[in-house]
Amino acid sequence: MVYRQLKRFVNARSRLVMSIVQPIIWLVFFGMGWSRAFSFPGARQMFGGLDYLSYLASGMVAMTILTGSFMSGISVIWDKQFGFLKETLVAPASRKEVIIGRALGDSLVVVFQSLVILALMFLIAPGLNIYGVIPAVLYGLMLALGFASIGIALSTKLSSMEGFQMIVNLITMPLLFLSGIFYPISTMPDWMRVLAYLDPATYAVDGMRYWLTGVSSIDPALDIGLLTVLTVVFLVLAARVFEEATIED
Repeated sequence: MVYRQLKRFVNARSRLVMSIVQPIIWLVFFGMGWSRAFSFPGARQMFGGLDYLSYLASGMVAMTILTGSFMSGISVIWDKQFGFLKETLVAPASRKEVIIGRALGDSLVVVFQSLVILALMFLIAPGLNIYGVIPAVLYGLMLALGFASIGIALSTKLSSMEGFQMIVNLITMPLLFLSGIFYPISTMPDWMRVLAYLDPATYAVDGMRYWLTGVSSIDPALDIGLLTVLTVVFLVLAARVFEEATIED
């Protein structure tokens, strides 16, 4: 399943291009625009001493991973329509192995996409630490595994690509804005801050930012601990949903 998901990605060049173009658009029209707006004296204190582009860098990587891994569930709906999902359901392999392999394959794909974005960020954001790339990638892989699992579990219960995309967009937008990608959690209203700490992406963004810039609002050990727990929970949930799926689904 890992090999299949990687091969599908290699053969779908348009998917690679679009997954990279979207965060670049955010970076150019949002990041560069707001970086000028936050160029006044004292603005860096709001972002832990970083310029806005350096602060935004880890968020763009996490955004690529979050949206890409969640949307990987579309391939499950595609497989339903062409009958491949039925083959996996009746295969002599364990369904847990099938779902984990699928989630891992999709996760590796989106992590590769995020590395392309990160490489571009190093060209324009002066405050990034090259030695923090590997730990940041590990945080990204955990985030990708968790949300790929949720995307697969959700798509197992749906048969419409349009309906799946609407649900995913409804879920991902609040997760992105609550995670601290675009502005610090400390600047949020109290009620929004509570929701931010319930957002799994918050801990991935904060952990990546710590390793890439040295700035963090949460204990990095707590980041990786909570992110690991949430990822395992999502993976177990997806495995359970997939095990209960039937050929008629």
